[in-house]
Amino acid sequence: MMLLLGAALTALPLCLVFIIRLYIVLKTGPNHKPGAKGPVAVLVVAGSGGHTTEILRLLEYMSAAYTPRHYVIADTDRMSEEKICTFEKFKQQSDSKSQFTICRIPRSREVHQSWSSSVVSTLNALWYSLPLVFRIRPDMVLCNGPGTCIPLCVAGLLLGILGMKKVLIVYVESICRVQTLSLTGKILYPLSDYFFVQWSSLRDKYPKSIFLGRIV
Repeated sequence: MMLLLGAALTALPLCLVFIIRLYIVLKTGPNHKPGAKGPVAVLVVAGSGGHTTEILRLLEYMSAAYTPRHYVIADTDRMSEEKICTFEKFKQQSDSKSQFTICRIPRSREVHQSWSSSVVSTLNALWYSLPLVFRIRPDMVLCNGPGTCIPLCVAGLLLGILGMKKVLIVYVESICRVQTLSLTGKILYPLSDYFFVQWSSLRDKYPKSIFLGRIV
């Protein structure tokens, strides 16, 4: 009993430091406009099906400053890579300096997977996300809802908590979410630097969110 109490007392200061650092990271915005000081390295989280289609539509309207683009897809996703390569082929026709990579990590949650087992699979995805994000050190994580983005955003936040780099978390809620946020959106709402919704009804419910109309 005394050993457990001693361990708890030892861990308490570390937990307090972690919470304080997390608060500072979440409250500290970018010190300059993205792209104002050169290229912006973007980690783009692509999900299977509609998520990938929407995120690629969004990237069509982003300037050439957002490069290189590091796409991350689930290891069981067989369709997104082809879509990304097709998109980047056309992208490079107008910008020969455009660069991209495609990386894979384990999926956080499969369709119809139980919530209890998804905790284990999410931790497994985080195990692969940490070294990936620490190696890439992106300026921004851009995502729009697939569960795979949660461990990647956590890894990006950890870079800031450790004082290594401030990584912007930019979340765009899917256009199909009209009245309520997706589960991923609810988790990342308090953690994101910019949180975009595509319906005014969501903007009214979530005051931190940004409504610019239909953007994808």
